[in-house]
Amino acid sequence: MSSQAESSAPLAVWAESLYLLNLLIVPGLGFAALLWLWWHKRAEASRVEWLHLYQTVMVSFWGGLLIVIVASLMLLLGGGDSPWTWLWVLLYFTFVHSSLILLGVLGLVKALNGQVFRYPWLGRRAERLAAERAEP
Repeated sequence: MSSQAESSAPLAVWAESLYLLNLLIVPGLGFAALLWLWWHKRAEASRVEWLHLYQTVMVSFWGGLLIVIVASLMLLLGGGDSPWTWLWVLLYFTFVHSSLILLGVLGLVKALNGQVFRYPWLGRRAERLAAERAEP
């Protein structure tokens, strides 16, 4: 008789949890903890755990970078004194941030079940890298 806790992938659960912490509660600190986990645990991670670790690190990095760059460009091009610019910046940030949170929740559910979750755009590359990692 196996429980849900036994079928989970612990590093994957940690990766997804830190990803969500970075987005929701402690931005920056959650990302630093996620990077520490990646740096110290990726070599001993199973395939499922490695995929969750890799994808959460990459989505955190690229997602954060895109939010900052696009919002900055909107402010630069639209002018910081225009209410319409701020409307679009807030809409963009809310849409992207909410989407990243939703992906993190889906990833956490998959991690708790010991399953692979494929993030959009990064998933295929992550699976190729995991396959290369597994080859002798």
